[in-house]
Amino acid sequence: MRSQTTLARPVRVHGIGLHTGRQAQVVLHPAEPGEGITFFRTDVGREIRAVSEAAGRFDYSTSLGPRGEEVGTVEHLLSAAFGSGLDNLSVEVDGSELPILDGSALPWIRAFQVGRIVRQAAPIDPICPSRVLAVPQAPGKRLEIRPARELRITYSIDFENPAIGEQSITMVVTPESYSRHLAPARTFGFLAEYEHLKSKGLARGARPDNCIVVGSRHVENGELRFADEFVRHKALDLLGDLALVGRPLLGHVVAHRAGHAMHTALAQMIRTDAERRGSITLESRAGISEALAAN
Repeated sequence: MRSQTTLARPVRVHGIGLHTGRQAQVVLHPAEPGEGITFFRTDVGREIRAVSEAAGRFDYSTSLGPRGEEVGTVEHLLSAAFGSGLDNLSVEVDGSELPILDGSALPWIRAFQVGRIVRQAAPIDPICPSRVLAVPQAPGKRLEIRPARELRITYSIDFENPAIGEQSITMVVTPESYSRHLAPARTFGFLAEYEHLKSKGLARGARPDNCIVVGSRHVENGELRFADEFVRHKALDLLGDLALVGRPLLGHVVAHRAGHAMHTALAQMIRTDAERRGSITLESRAGISEALAAN
């Protein structure tokens, strides 16, 4: 058990949305103990709690809330908060997508440093699953969490593209290890898929300065921050989606070629397991099973 945390003061962040290509203005506000992380769309007056029941679409990112009122690409901010141990936060945004910034979680970490994470006069208990929980496997994919005394992640990927290939990472997640080893890892996309994604209304804000551009055999836009930056970013995304558990988490998460829908399905399984044991009370379900089946 530890004290809950929030920011000492508000912080403003702005930038372009990865998929909409529109400018977004964000204000990170302190929040009261027990409020968790909430998003508020100022343009439509919609408040959305960052819990797995609110998850909706998974089009190369994670969105929360109903269509037309959702907030998209929330995973990098949530990952930074989860990795930093930031529990209570109110996020105001003036549109349907958070800014992508440099494609990593590092700018959000820096925003938290400006706002200064402070302790609150209320304790918080982490959730630890009582048994192994596994998302139903799709061909060539795997995702499960095992009981543990710490938060440990093991992630592996396998891409045919020689610029990526096979990569894996295992680490214990602490604010220090997260900030150093995961937060700087950027999102990535394949040049061959760019026009197709744009035709579907995606990746309209993708730029060489906010994502790793992967060509047919090599990275097209400069040096990587880590030799295995691709799998580190997948682990970053995983933590952002697991933030939808709504509390700190203990366990060993093992993932192979998983994605946002699977990550969020695991968060829902963890919440359901905690509800069964009386640790939390769930909100109404939001169609994660259907989204997982579609992916």
